[in-house]
Order: sequence, then structure tokens, then C-alpha cells
Amino acid sequence: MVRLKKHLLAEVDGEQSTAPLSVYCFMTGFIDSVTFSAIFVWCAFQTGNTVQLALALARLFNGKHDHSFHIADRQALCSLITFIFGAFIGRLGDKLGCKTRLWLALGTFIQTLFTMAAAIAIWKSHQGSVADSRANPAWTNVLSFVCVGFMSASMGLQGIMGKRLNTQFTTTVVITTTWCELMVDPKLFDIRRLVISRDHKIMAIVSLFLGGFVGRALIDCVGSAATLGIGTGIRLLISIWWLFIPEKQAK
Repeated sequence: MVRLKKHLLAEVDGEQSTAPLSVYCFMTGFIDSVTFSAIFVWCAFQTGNTVQLALALARLFNGKHDHSFHIADRQALCSLITFIFGAFIGRLGDKLGCKTRLWLALGTFIQTLFTMAAAIAIWKSHQGSVADSRANPAWTNVLSFVCVGFMSASMGLQGIMGKRLNTQFTTTVVITTTWCELMVDPKLFDIRRLVISRDHKIMAIVSLFLGGFVGRALIDCVGSAATLGIGTGIRLLISIWWLFIPEKQAK
């Protein structure tokens, strides 16, 4: 029992966490492909949702007196609030040790439960998976909002967990920052050798791209609910994976 506790409370080596963090980035693209295909809202990228809510507020002052709260704005607000909620859950890691195997496995398992809840909610909603246009979203009922909420919360939690590890993958969610950091990397064109600061950022971007591609391909084949079910399985594997990442050695 003492050895198990020591194993769980040991901090992982960030430099040897490349594989699970790459899959984190994959899941960002994977999960976002589901919400964007259905409602044109990103549940991981909150910059767009924040600006969208600002535009909704600005409509009140455009002289046309449009006081309606559009469905797209409601969905963006739902995503933003639940993303913040998920990020706050990530603060629990400060109590357990944000780099310990215990928290990384537990936090990812919570993401798994959120993804599973999202899959069940959208399955029970009996709504479609792909929207025809922004004016006609595929998801409009209460259960679809529940689905968006759980997916966004899972991404908020993933983001703060990735940030706490303090690696080249940063949050695993905000890829705009990764693109910027990649472009200013002084060794960007040093192609004759491996450069962690550059190569890991490239891995993050490519992983996210693959996640979006695979997610959309699955949606077209099996629908949103089954796609989220597959995402649940992937996140469960990541949570187990953290238990076997080597611990950080004292220098």
C-alpha cells in the first residue's frame, strides 16, 4: 500500500509525457468537430464564443431594438460558462499535486465521465449530427445544451491540466498560441536535428488536425452520439496511460 501511494503521488516527467499530451490535442480536435458540425460553436476555443457574446450585446444598441437571445448566442454562453466550470474543477489538482499520477489519471477520468454524459445526452435528444447552415443548427433542445455543457466542461478541465504540466504542448487546447510560439521559435528552420521546443508544438498542431479529421469522418459514419462514445473510450485509455508515465527524477 505504501509503494502504491508513493507511485500515485509521484510527479510525472513532463519530457516523457509527449504521447498522452499529443492525444489530449487529438481530443481537442475530436470533440470540437462534434459541436462545430452540429451548431458551429467551438467548445474548446473560447475566444470565438466570448466575441460572439460581445456581438450579441452590441445588437441591443444598433437602433433596430433586437432584444432576442439567438440560439447560437445561447449555445456559446452555455459553452463558455461550462468551460469555466470545468477549469475550476482543475484547481482540485493543486490539492492533490497537479503533476502527480493520481491527479492526472483522476482528472482525465473525470473528462471521460463528462464525455460519456455528453454522449448519452445527445443520444437521448434524438437530434441530428450535422447542421445545414448556421441559421439552422442541428441541436436546439434542452438535452443538446446538456451535451454542449458536458463537452465544454471536459475541455476546460483538460486545458488547465495541460497548462499545469508546463510543457511545449501548453494547454493542449489553445492552438493559436502554439502557432504563434512555433513561428517565433529561433530554431524553427534547424531541420538537421531534433528541437523539442519546435517539434512538440508541431506534434500538437498535427494531433489536433487529425482529431478534427477523424471526428468528422466518424460523425458522417455513425453520428454524434457514437462518436462521443468512441471519444469516451479514448479518454479512458489516456487516464490509465498516466499511471505508467515515468516519474520526474530529482536533479
